[in-house]
This record gives sequence, C-alpha cells and structure tokens, in this order.
Amino acid sequence: MAKGHKDKVAVITGAAGGIGQAFAKRLAEDGVHIAVVDLGDAGDTVKMVQAAGRDAITVKCDVSSEDSVAAMAKAVNAKFSHVDIVVNCAGIFPQKNFPDMSFADWRKVLSINLDGTFLVTSAFVAGMRAHKWGRVVNMASSTLGSVVTGFAHYVASKGGVVGFTRALATDLAGDGITVNAIAPGLTRSPGTVVRAPRPSFKTMDEEFDAVAQLQAIKRVEVPEDLVGAVSFLTSDDSAFITGQTLNVDGGRVRT
Repeated sequence: MAKGHKDKVAVITGAAGGIGQAFAKRLAEDGVHIAVVDLGDAGDTVKMVQAAGRDAITVKCDVSSEDSVAAMAKAVNAKFSHVDIVVNCAGIFPQKNFPDMSFADWRKVLSINLDGTFLVTSAFVAGMRAHKWGRVVNMASSTLGSVVTGFAHYVASKGGVVGFTRALATDLAGDGITVNAIAPGLTRSPGTVVRAPRPSFKTMDEEFDAVAQLQAIKRVEVPEDLVGAVSFLTSDDSAFITGQTLNVDGGRVRT
C-alpha cells in the first residue's frame, strides 16, 4: 500500500461505474474517504467504499456546469470539511467523423472532458493550498499517440487535459500539490461496451480484441488495470512527480 492515504478525502468524478468506480474502491481500500460525484446512480460505489470501512457521500453533478460544480463542492465540504485529492474521471467518448461534426458536438465533448476538469479542480484547490498538500489526477487518453479516426473533438479535449496538467503542476507546486494525468487505452467498461464500434469492426468485442493486439500486453484493458496508478499518484510516494502523463495502456503508446 502506498503511503499517506489514511483519512485523506478524495473527490472522484464519473465514479458511479467503470474506471471511476474502480478508483473509488481502490482508494477506499487505501484508507481514503470518498465523495462520489456523477450524474448517474452511485449507490453501488458508495457500498464499495463503506465496505472498505471508509465514509462516502454521493453528489449528483454536471461537471460542465459552473453552478452544478459549485453546489457539489458545497455539499462535499459540508460533509468532509476539506478535500485532499481530486480525480477527474468524468468524460464522454463519442465517435463522429469530422465532416459530420457540428460545433455543438465539439462543444459538448470539450465542455465535459476539459471544462469539467478545470471547474472541479478549481473548486477544491484553495482548500489544498491551505493544507499545503494535495493531489490532482486527470484522465488523458492513449488516443493522443494513436492513429484513430472519428475522434477529433475527443482527442482535442484530452490534449487540453495534458496541457492543463502540465501548466497547473507548475502553478501549484509551491503549495505541496502535485498534478498528474493517467492515459488509459481502450478499456472495457460500461461506457465503452455500449457504444457502436468503429466502422471497420462489426462489434465492440472485435474492436477490443483488435486494439489488444496493438499492445505489448495482448489482452483487453479493464478498469482494475488502472487502480495502481491512481493509488501511487495520490500518495506520498509520488511527492516528487508532477506534470506527468502516465500511459497505462498495455504498452501500446511509448513516450
């Protein structure tokens, strides 16, 4: 177990299921109390946190809305008084070919994936600065280093997340706050199994298997493959690491 987690408080967005839920479960097992933030029903995640002996609160929040994020932060602070860790996991992953992409399509992805990362992080940075300790972990994507089509808005949003991570790491380092990103590959989760496969594939299972063959580790990625990274990056063990993007994708992308 990484050091420095006991009785810390984490806000994890997109934690009702999938990768965010796996993060919540692991950090709770590490000793962290969890604020589960999502638009969906997060009851199962709360049960996982409580089963690990940690306190939990669930707050419905649209991370792209300044008012919704402010209300969420108020509810979280009323429960826990302060927040030590922010994990920005909420995001959407739609596919649309660029000639068919409207500005509304573009703005929807950017508003959730990039604006949401800014809004949620900014809501809790003041408290971290006051305690001179904090961890921010953002979600990037291995698509930044891959050849994919139909995701111009998504890849742009994740490129923005990487840039935000790098810049914020410099801004906050003097306050004992680190800011890093995790870049997963195509991960089998509730959000990906239900979407339509790319045109060259008949099913998502076929796409999952094809992507796995592009990796050094030739199996499909699952949320549990990412939890060790978030545990490390939110711990005292990572105190001298900031501004980095860690590829956790089975060895597909090399940087």
